[in-house]
Amino acid sequence: MRSLNAGTVWADDRGTTAVEFAIVAPVFILLLVGAIYLCLALFLVGSLNYAVEEGARCASVKASVCTDSTSIVSYTQNHYFGPSAPTFTYAAAACGSSVSASVSYVVNMGITAVTVPVQASACFP
Repeated sequence: MRSLNAGTVWADDRGTTAVEFAIVAPVFILLLVGAIYLCLALFLVGSLNYAVEEGARCASVKASVCTDSTSIVSYTQNHYFGPSAPTFTYAAAACGSSVSASVSYVVNMGITAVTVPVQASACFP
């Protein structure tokens, strides 16, 4: 039977890779999931701004396609490609045709969920 020597126990480096991985892996996974949620949020904002700009432009320029408020909102919804379903509204304003949208983006963190309100509006003369 082998006896353990104090010098050999402290010099033994087996298992250090597993311990280092156990320390680094949760941080890496948290950063990866956070980056994915951030990219989805930026895609949502960009797509929402694009949709309201296209809706306002359609209301001002394409009179044959966007005839009333319902068709303008439908046209705007068809130009939105984000992860949630926003609420679009159309109003004739002093600046021209105004389309606005609002949506709540939910970030699920496992323990809790954070809701981020996102709004966009565009006006086209």
